[in-house]
Amino acid sequence: MNRKTSKQAFHEAQNIIPGGVNSPVRAFKSVGGTPIFISEGNGAYLSDVDGNKYVDFVQSWGPLIFGHRDESIENAVINAVKHGLSFGAPTVAETQLAQLVVDFFDSIEKVRFVSSGTEAVMSAIRLARGFTGRDDIVKFTGCYHGHSDSLLVEAGSGAATFGTPSSPGVPADFTKHTLLAEYNNIESVKKCFEGSSDIACVIIEPIAGNMGFIPADKEFLHELRKLCDENKTLLIFDEVMSGFRASINGAESLTGVTPDIVTLGKVIGGGMPVGAFGGRKEIMNMLSPDGPVYQAGTLSGNPVAMAAGFASLTKLKQNARVMAVLQTRAQRLVDGMSRVAKEQGITMQTAVRGSMFGFFFNENPVKNFKDATATDAELFAAFHAGMLDEGFYFACSLYETGFISTAITDEMIEETINAAERVFKAIKSA
Repeated sequence: MNRKTSKQAFHEAQNIIPGGVNSPVRAFKSVGGTPIFISEGNGAYLSDVDGNKYVDFVQSWGPLIFGHRDESIENAVINAVKHGLSFGAPTVAETQLAQLVVDFFDSIEKVRFVSSGTEAVMSAIRLARGFTGRDDIVKFTGCYHGHSDSLLVEAGSGAATFGTPSSPGVPADFTKHTLLAEYNNIESVKKCFEGSSDIACVIIEPIAGNMGFIPADKEFLHELRKLCDENKTLLIFDEVMSGFRASINGAESLTGVTPDIVTLGKVIGGGMPVGAFGGRKEIMNMLSPDGPVYQAGTLSGNPVAMAAGFASLTKLKQNARVMAVLQTRAQRLVDGMSRVAKEQGITMQTAVRGSMFGFFFNENPVKNFKDATATDAELFAAFHAGMLDEGFYFACSLYETGFISTAITDEMIEETINAAERVFKAIKSA
């Protein structure tokens, strides 16, 4: 497959953009080769600047649940643009989308929109600290909550140790209130509480999508909820990635665990930049201008993003049964790939929640980030490159998640499995 134009485009980008990309994972560092430069998306497909076409299992990292260029979302955006790009003032569209979000989530009584998932999480943590009057937070090794300073913390041992910055430019003082625990390990969380009586919140991806795809165990989440209640600590579910993807009613509907605050993004923007955080009224009313916790954003509630999000969620609400169809297709995909991998002596660990899926080339089940790091990175890189040559676009990192859109058909799923079989055979014979 010829990618000469993509290679040239990447070379030119590297001269004026750090690393040639505006988000690090796009650089293909963990899979090798040169990133493909996209010219168009349509339905289930991406086309690159060389004219190659790929079935897209990334879908802009999640938001495009109805595929690229969905007509209803596209028309909503075009209509909104005709009335203006931005006002920096209230619009009815904000209230309309907010009401939809509140209707979907039992745990959310009020919601505030921002422009990104990073901003949503940063604001939610500030709100939790303001509500509780405490400073410390607990996060889990391997869970990614955006690139705000206090959350860029290295992996720890799972004990109640203070985190150290994992990026230059982040002062240690900014992360000294961040405690690390191990995902799916309640004892590690208990150690955090034993070491601090000043914990404002515990933040977790209940369905982790940034250390590979690892759903939290229900029992673990129930114990986590109990622990937070006993210590008068808020529980934050980061569903920027999983919200409306794993379930249209949130992880709380799958696990039976109700969070105090939920952060959202991706799907609620329908492809436009957006984020949100919401929770009980008594918590949300702490936000300025009603309360003392300050949070603001000139482009928050941008009318174009609100229009796209309203169209996306409205369509999802009207077609709620499609989630079962997407889950069936996602399960068929990973089961099929696992089967053809096994025939070549390759072991895969897989998981599916709604329209999200993930896989690891591991011998043993993956429950946390430590388990995830045991995956065969070289095998993943070879698989990724092979599938790209076959015309199938998977996430360019073994620590990311895959997504099924309504545009991906059963026939495409079978084609993907057949391609995977060819790729695995080629890898084993190399």
